[in-house]
Amino acid sequence: MTSSETPVSSSVPVADRRRWFALAIVMTAAFMDLVDVTIVNIAIPSIQEDAGASFSQIQWITAGYALAFAAGLITGGRLGDIHGRKRLFLVGIGGFTLASALCGFAVNPEMLVASRILQGAMAALMVPQVLSIVHATFPARERGKVFGLFGAIVGLGAVSGPLLGALLTEWNLFGLEWRPIFLINLPVGVVALLLGSRFISESKAPRALKLDLVGVALVTLGLLMLLYPLTRGRELGWPLWGYLSMAGALVVFAVLVAYERRKAARDGSPLVELSLFRVKSFAAGIAVQTVFGVALGVFFLVWTLYMQIGLGWSPLRAGLTGVPFSVAVSVAAGMSVQKLVPRFGRKVLQAGALLMVAGVLLYVAESDRYGLRITSWQMALPLVVMGVGMGLIVAPLTDAVLSEVPREHAGSASGLINTVQQMGNALGLGLVSVVFFGVIGDRLTPAQVGPAFVDAFQHALLWVAGVLAVIFVLMAALPERPAQHTEGAAEGAAEGAPATEAREPEPVG
Repeated sequence: MTSSETPVSSSVPVADRRRWFALAIVMTAAFMDLVDVTIVNIAIPSIQEDAGASFSQIQWITAGYALAFAAGLITGGRLGDIHGRKRLFLVGIGGFTLASALCGFAVNPEMLVASRILQGAMAALMVPQVLSIVHATFPARERGKVFGLFGAIVGLGAVSGPLLGALLTEWNLFGLEWRPIFLINLPVGVVALLLGSRFISESKAPRALKLDLVGVALVTLGLLMLLYPLTRGRELGWPLWGYLSMAGALVVFAVLVAYERRKAARDGSPLVELSLFRVKSFAAGIAVQTVFGVALGVFFLVWTLYMQIGLGWSPLRAGLTGVPFSVAVSVAAGMSVQKLVPRFGRKVLQAGALLMVAGVLLYVAESDRYGLRITSWQMALPLVVMGVGMGLIVAPLTDAVLSEVPREHAGSASGLINTVQQMGNALGLGLVSVVFFGVIGDRLTPAQVGPAFVDAFQHALLWVAGVLAVIFVLMAALPERPAQHTEGAAEGAAEGAPATEAREPEPVG
């Protein structure tokens, strides 16, 4: 019996139950991805010491993942629209689990970098489907609650990732050193794969779409031309070809826009749905996501290097130091969507940006005051202020960006959101070469390492504060109230009803 043949009275409870099971599964996958990133950050100094990785390879362990993730996200979102979001989610989580095993059993830094790139590519298939499945499964009136849960998951991932990474690294299980930080993904991935195949309902775009292979090639080429030389520039002495490549990336993106316009007019199946940028909330949110990714990319890497190499702290101490930040993110993220944004709207996100700026500047002052003698307790206040600010941004920002997006473009939109955030993250990781390593001398005596890393950390954080100030300005272009709250308040009004109806899921098969 098809869904259209099922009596409403009998189908609604079953649909509701499956919907929330599916949400738990995709949130688990999102959690696994978030934890994986934070686990790697906290374990990087240990990887450097045990595997003999250079500073360049350290950057590539993180940036290689971000590059592959960014380059594949738009394609992953569109493939979900075409072939089914459930199908691509299962392929992605299976591949992510396999790549995690390869990372865990890597025999040298080169294999680890290659496995991380594969892991990023598989995450690019998995992650867009998370938001797409939520967007296609839940009506507008429920998405506030769902994105509130998503914000809490972000916070929980931030809390548990560093701690779990620190514990697994410190425990040195079975003599495997840092490797369990990747191997822990195996049981989680297998369970999510089995349950996802059972409880997630398939959905596709309402009309047939085709994969835009030329668009895929142009997006991938443009991102690599921009990010590869930025990431390797300092290591190679900033050669001329690097500057030419980054300039050429802008030309590639211009060609992409022109091609996608013609593609949309010709057959309606562009890779990048440019019409989305006519939605003000989407265009403004994309700009904020990009710049926010830059700030986070710089901060988290230099923060780890500062604590573990500059201050000489153990992974466990560094992980425990981050707990106040993570808890603050989790609490603020949970409150922002449910309680604060419906009442204060855009001002909540702007307050979050200002709080992050204040926290960063306070951190610089504390680091400058105490130098190498700084303690975890003295870092707690700036980290809490930063964490509250970040929590006020992360969950409502996603909600604001997607709130007015038509359901048929959910995959493309979520792919774009994640792409620009990861592109910003990769840009931030590339900028670490300039704003952090560029301040550190090439040949340091052991006595010079600590002071040099402290100075570089403070220099990098001033850049982060500047980027966050730009975010505050960009947020002025966001809508004062997310559209879904307006719809919820005006439920049954002429304009609200079609919008809600358009987002009802259409199971496939």
